[in-house]
Amino acid sequence: FVVSARKYRPKGFEEVVGQQHITTTLQNAIDNNQLAQALLFCGPRGVGKTTCARILARMINDFDESSEGNSLNIFELDAASNNSVDDIRNLIDQVRYPPQYGKYKVYIIDEVHMLSNAAFNAFLKTLEEPPPYAIFILATTEKHKVIPTILSRCQIFDFNRIQISDIADHLKFIAEKENIKAEESALHLISQKADGALRDALSIFDLIVTFSSDRNVTYQSTIDNLHILDYEYYFRVVDHLLDEDIANSLLIFDEILKQGFDGHNFIIGLAEHIRNLMVCKDNATVALLEVPEVAKEKYTEQANKSSLSFLLSALNIISHCDLNYKASKNQRLHVELTLMKLSNLKAAISLASLSQDEGLKKKVM
Repeated sequence: FVVSARKYRPKGFEEVVGQQHITTTLQNAIDNNQLAQALLFCGPRGVGKTTCARILARMINDFDESSEGNSLNIFELDAASNNSVDDIRNLIDQVRYPPQYGKYKVYIIDEVHMLSNAAFNAFLKTLEEPPPYAIFILATTEKHKVIPTILSRCQIFDFNRIQISDIADHLKFIAEKENIKAEESALHLISQKADGALRDALSIFDLIVTFSSDRNVTYQSTIDNLHILDYEYYFRVVDHLLDEDIANSLLIFDEILKQGFDGHNFIIGLAEHIRNLMVCKDNATVALLEVPEVAKEKYTEQANKSSLSFLLSALNIISHCDLNYKASKNQRLHVELTLMKLSNLKAAISLASLSQDEGLKKKVM
C-alpha cells in the first residue's frame, strides 16, 4: 500500500494543485532560460514546495521519473538533521565537481530555516556565486527564521494555502481513479479540516477510506471518524434561538456534551455558523460561503428567517463567550448563559426598536 500523498504526487507543473502563480513563473523561467541560481520556496506545510523543487530539478535536466541521472544530479538535504557548519562544508565540496550526467546539479535543501547561523554564514558565498551548473532550491515553512543575507541572495516564491474547493476537486479526482464512492459533503469536510494543506487532506482521506469497510466515503463516517460536530446541530440550535426556545437550546447543548464534544468547540462552531448566515444575507458575499452546494440552500433559508441585527448581536455575544471561556470557573454554565442571552435576543431587539420609536414620537410632538 502506498499512501495517496505519495502515489499521486505531481510529476509535472500541470498537476500541481492551487499554485498556478508559482508554476507559471517557473515554467516561463525555464522556457526563457532565465532561471535564478538560488530559489527560496516558502509557505505552509503540505502545499507543494518540495514537489515543485523536484519537478523543476527534473525539467531543467530533461529527466523523467525513471532517469538514472536523478540520483547523480539531484541532491536532497534535510537541514533539520544536517544543520551544522560541517554539513554545509561537505555540500560546498560537492558543488565544485561538474555534473557527470545532464546539464545541472540541483541541490534541494528542505527546512532551511533549521540551519545554524554559522552554517548560514558558511553558505553565503557559494549561494551568491555558485558555478554555472549548480542551482540551489531552498524550502522552508518559516521564512522569518532565514537570515536576511540569505533572503537577499534568493529569488523568493511564496506558496499559498490551497483553496478548499481546489482540495475537494482533487480528492474527487483521486476517488474516481481509485473507484471509491465519495459524497461531496464528506470531501468538503475533509478539505476544511486540512486547513489549506493538500498532504493533510490526502492523509485524512486515506484514513476515512480505511475506516469504511465498503470503501465508501460518506459524510456520516467522516464526522464520526474525525470527531467533528455535525452542522445540523447548529441549524437546530439557531432555529430554537429564533423561536426564543431556551429549553430546547439547552437540551441540544447537553446532547452535544454527552457525545464527548468540548463546549469551546461548540461555541467556535456556532460563531462560524452565524458568520455563514450573515454572508448569505447579501448576494455579493455568498461567494465567501465555503460550504458544499447541498448546505448552501439550508444556510440561505435560515438566513432569510434571521434579521441582520439579530445575527450581529448574536455574533457579538458569542465572541465574548469565546474570549472568556478559558477564564471561566464553570464553563458549562458560561455557555448555557450565552444560549439564554441569545434566546432572549429577539425580544431585546424588539424592545429597543419600540423604545426608539416612542422616543421619535415624543420628539415630533
